[in-house]
Amino acid sequence: MNNAFKVENPNLTQSPHTGMTRHHYIELAKYMLSRAFKHVDSIETPLTFPIIPGKTYPQPNAPDWRYRSAEFEALERTFTLAGPLIHVDPEIEINNIKLRDYYKLHFYRTFTPGHANSLPLPDDLPDSNYQFTCEFGGLFKTLLLLPDTIWSQYSESEKNDMLECITKWAHHRTTQNNWRIFNIVTLSFLKKHGYPIDEELLKSHLLWVASYHSGDGWYLEQTYNYYSISLFIVYTTIWNRTFGDEYYPEIAEIIEESAKKLMKCITSFFGRDGYVNMWSRSICYRTWVSGAFPVAFMLKEKTELDAGWARRLCSGSLLQFASREEFFCNDIPSLGFYGQKEYMVQNYSCSGSPFIMFLPFICLALPEDSPFWTATENDGMWETLGEKSKKVVLDHPGLMLVNHGKTGTSEIIPGKVYYDDPNYSKLAYNTHFPWEDQNPDGGTSMEYSYRSQDPRDVRGDDVNFYLTGLTVNNSSEKNQLYTHSQNMLYNGVENDILYRQAIMRRPPNNGVGYIIDLADITLPGGVIRVDRTRMAFEHELTLGHFGLPHISGKKAEVNQFELNGNQVITAKIKGRQVALIIYHGWEKLDWLSHKNRNAEADESTVVFAYKKRMQKNPPMELMITAMLHKTNDSEWTTKELSPIKNIQINEITKTMAPLGATLTLSNGDVYEVDFKDIDGKKTC
Repeated sequence: MNNAFKVENPNLTQSPHTGMTRHHYIELAKYMLSRAFKHVDSIETPLTFPIIPGKTYPQPNAPDWRYRSAEFEALERTFTLAGPLIHVDPEIEINNIKLRDYYKLHFYRTFTPGHANSLPLPDDLPDSNYQFTCEFGGLFKTLLLLPDTIWSQYSESEKNDMLECITKWAHHRTTQNNWRIFNIVTLSFLKKHGYPIDEELLKSHLLWVASYHSGDGWYLEQTYNYYSISLFIVYTTIWNRTFGDEYYPEIAEIIEESAKKLMKCITSFFGRDGYVNMWSRSICYRTWVSGAFPVAFMLKEKTELDAGWARRLCSGSLLQFASREEFFCNDIPSLGFYGQKEYMVQNYSCSGSPFIMFLPFICLALPEDSPFWTATENDGMWETLGEKSKKVVLDHPGLMLVNHGKTGTSEIIPGKVYYDDPNYSKLAYNTHFPWEDQNPDGGTSMEYSYRSQDPRDVRGDDVNFYLTGLTVNNSSEKNQLYTHSQNMLYNGVENDILYRQAIMRRPPNNGVGYIIDLADITLPGGVIRVDRTRMAFEHELTLGHFGLPHISGKKAEVNQFELNGNQVITAKIKGRQVALIIYHGWEKLDWLSHKNRNAEADESTVVFAYKKRMQKNPPMELMITAMLHKTNDSEWTTKELSPIKNIQINEITKTMAPLGATLTLSNGDVYEVDFKDIDGKKTC
């Protein structure tokens, strides 16, 4: 078997960019399952995968139900591939095992008491929420869409054997917001097939879910993330077509309208070649957001989304991973992004978790004459973008999406982030420069890193003790490390400038004294940052660029020089480069090699700007930088490294606000950076 998937006999007439047609989707699904089923000896063997040491579950000495959960997750999430394959070909076999018979048997054993792999009932466990609920939602979402796969194969007696387990978990306690969708799907499946349910509970879950719509097709999910697409849009659109339209048409219409809004921006999340951006939690789910593309062709009204572009992006995202050897661990998708990486996974994941990334294979439920399959691949708006950069502003979730025609990359620039978490808190996320973990020594990629030099922090005093007489723990040892923004606030877009705020320290340490006001001016292949520090006491700051992985151990090539009186640092690896220019408010440029922080390699290079301010009461200050990137090996030109023609610092702006700037770019564009009333405009 090959070490990675290869598109055999690509159809470059219908799919000139990826070669992928419906036939190749089927082949890719079979390829993935053939590797997974290397862990299955016969039809009697439950599908289990090797446990990966580290934070993921089940941990050593975990209770038995955690092992049942991991087994159920492996079975259910591989059905994300197997279900569509059975729908296409009920007789299909993988490794000489008929898929329909295998999954029919093992789901029956899972839901019927008395079998070695049967699930516990919620009554047998402490009253809480469990991973089982999530997997019930995933399974019955697929069975709502494709009931012909296995449910129709059970006898009435077999269905009755499974009913107690399914019903009790469908009605059991759920958690927060997106999880209600799992209960909704399972309850709806039961009702559709004539089984009694608590209909008031179902309606309650539906109203709760509808209440979370925030605008622009986005739903609240802790902080805004891919779950808003993959669960709130993909799962619920399937629910609409298979159940909601008939039983709850008004709520279905709410979901329908939000899905239509999402489709207006979904393409901007992907790079020109279909690359997915490594952003938000559950990184190992990777391409599950691409499930929005086939869903666009399940909407009631004809979608505005170009079918050829949709399939091109969907196919490109799958090939981003499936075509890489390092993507696989134990013959299944690794717990990471490109490869096995402990730092980027959560403790609720197990070895089988990544198979939800194949959610886009619901496309096999579309008829063969669907535009999704028949249209010719194209690059959509990229074909006319040239070297310009397109911006999409989503005020409600506080996101700005940037498509860089010059580099073919796409960026997610977040504005509403509730906590210090590199999954969310970075200044920008780029499809071709995946984020790095935070570095306590400073120089973290695409973040401001802060270290207090306040003597009270250095000593470990409570900074408020001398006012209040109350002691709050303040660790001098911990204060020696660099920290990162505790949350990000969104302040809107005015005159083509994105305004945000990074709160570097929260109360009781007087959060209003640790603010960096952010202003982003988009450039082709980069950004100009005009950021205002309101840091009340002695401190150090670093601002890091995108990290560059040392592919095959080859270090990045770093170069420092002066151009037009400004300090410049560049770094490059094959096919990718970054440049950082400091204009105002920084002392120097530097770089660090990091270990075990990058998504693609064990070592990486980050270039960064540095400053240290030791006044007891530092003044406000503007920090002006240009952060550029490339996705080729061409040399940086003087023109590229000279994006700013003139800078005028305005102590008082025209609107009577303190400390802004007027920037004239080399192309003649003029930007007035003005932080007028920024604190009154913040949202999170």
